[in-house]
Amino acid sequence: MRWALVKVCLAVTTMVVVAFAVPLGLVIREMARDRAFSNAEREAAAVAPALSITTDRDQLERVVASAGSDAGMAVHIPASGAVPAVDLGRQRAADGDIATVRRLGRASTTEVPGGSTLLQPVALSSGEIAVVEVYVPESEVTNGLATAWAVLAGVGIALVVGSVAVADRLGVRMVRPAQRLVEGAHELGEGKLGARVPEEGPSELRLAAVAFNSMADQVVQLLANERELAADLSHRLRTPLTVLRLNAASLGDGPAAEQTRAAVAQLEREVDTIIRTAREAKPQTVAAGPGAGCDAAEVVRERMAFWSALAEDEGRKVRVAGVDRPVRIPVARADLAAALDALLGNVFRHTPEGTAFAVDVHNGEDAVIVLVSDAGPGISDPEAAMARGRGSGSAGSTGLGLDIVRRLAESTGGDVRIGSSVLGGTEVRIWIQLDGRAPVRRGHRGSVRRRRPGRLVAAFNRPRSLP
Repeated sequence: MRWALVKVCLAVTTMVVVAFAVPLGLVIREMARDRAFSNAEREAAAVAPALSITTDRDQLERVVASAGSDAGMAVHIPASGAVPAVDLGRQRAADGDIATVRRLGRASTTEVPGGSTLLQPVALSSGEIAVVEVYVPESEVTNGLATAWAVLAGVGIALVVGSVAVADRLGVRMVRPAQRLVEGAHELGEGKLGARVPEEGPSELRLAAVAFNSMADQVVQLLANERELAADLSHRLRTPLTVLRLNAASLGDGPAAEQTRAAVAQLEREVDTIIRTAREAKPQTVAAGPGAGCDAAEVVRERMAFWSALAEDEGRKVRVAGVDRPVRIPVARADLAAALDALLGNVFRHTPEGTAFAVDVHNGEDAVIVLVSDAGPGISDPEAAMARGRGSGSAGSTGLGLDIVRRLAESTGGDVRIGSSVLGGTEVRIWIQLDGRAPVRRGHRGSVRRRRPGRLVAAFNRPRSLP
């Protein structure tokens, strides 16, 4: 495309330059010829007054000499009566041409070796016609013509070169975005998901680049969603695995019991491997669509009914609060259930048997807070735990549980905090925004700071205890 545009511009500009340069060159040549013969006419006119007064040879020679053209001027005076003919200077024109000019009484030019001559008739006092011959050499006719043509050719070449350069730049401006679009498509096809194309160039190519970048973003989003779905589904297997592990622990001794416990441990390791593999790409948060949502109180009651049976087997005290009335949140039911299972599974996995835990739901005007607290040993470094949830797992933990909870909260404009609970262990606070605005500022150790204290703040700061 680039060279095609250059060739077209070269052809068009060359035709335009030729169309203007050739006629202009001919005009310049005619102007040079007219200039040379105009000078000859002026020289002949300088002698005409002297001829009309006298025909004396000596006086005419002085006049011709004063005109400065004695080398190229000749005067032909015909004989009159007893006065013989007078010829001054070198005659170059033919006698017939001189006689014709004298007979017609009109100026004329004739070709002679080395140039041309101007034959100018002049009326004498005797009534005869004298002829002044002025020689115009070819060099004078073409004087300055070569320079003018050279300048004209230089201007034409400059125009052609300039137009080609401009066409080349325009071609680059058009071709380079197209090349980048092709390179980006190749990179994306090779699996480089970060390949993007600069949105530059003509409007059509800019629109193509915008469409390509949008497509690449959609591809990355779809792949990330698939990875997250695989990781989430794998992590949800941890809930039945926890049940299996607890039941296997109560089987007692014996080869069958040991084999069952080894199989459960192997299965849990395989699930962890699947989760880590699926999380190689950075997860992308996908917010719930319009109209999506669930009753948080109903989901908490349902999941606590499941986990309470396991808690009873391990002698754990359980408390649930704030689920006596509906609490609508803009989160899908399955996502909230997965987040609760992840947090409660961590309680059973990382705290000793008999450790109490509680789930509280606090409903406010613009936010809902879900608290999962326990009486275990707590988390020594909450920031490291949250960082592990955003990145890869550490020893004994994939880090995906907290990441599931974080993405659920951030999809609504909220966030997650880890602190110390009133039970003496860990408290995970899920802040879910109801209106999609940025989350309010929260203080240390679970306190909520707002400009105007409301029902949510009072309920959240009120001391809680297990029954």
